[in-house]
Amino acid sequence: MWSSIATALISIADNYIVGNMPNTNITRETERAERVDHIAEQLPARAAVLVRLLVKQVRSREISRTEMEVLSILTEGPRRITELTELEGTAQPTMTLLVKRLQEKGWVEREGLPDDGRVVMISLTEAGSAAQQRFRAQFLAAMRGDLRELSDQQLQALAAATETLSSFVDELQERTGR
Repeated sequence: MWSSIATALISIADNYIVGNMPNTNITRETERAERVDHIAEQLPARAAVLVRLLVKQVRSREISRTEMEVLSILTEGPRRITELTELEGTAQPTMTLLVKRLQEKGWVEREGLPDDGRVVMISLTEAGSAAQQRFRAQFLAAMRGDLRELSDQQLQALAAATETLSSFVDELQERTGR
């Protein structure tokens, strides 16, 4: 009698344990999906906050954040207004006004394409390049100051995350042709 009770209890225990053990594949897939969701939600928002905080530290009446971003884009080479509009996520009339302000400051110039006079390319002038470098130096100095406040462990983690982010951005740029 005791052996049949023991057998029954062992069978119940086995079924309970097997039935209540997590499926590691499902758990891994769930954890990965949750991680993807977390990063997708948090990364753009936190990056935007970081940029805003740094911009606050180096406020300048001479240049706006968007003007600085446009100058930075133009360091890669001349662009059409439509490309700048797309990259900055602004309306075309807004970008046209912004480029006009930059042109008035002597930081960019407009040139028509010899093959197609309808297309206007915006390029950085020497003065624009100098302004971009000056403001970038201020921005980097503020960033370095904030990074110095982190622990060695935090810096190490952030360095690894930065490398991963850099690779991710490079892959996205290759996929989208930018």
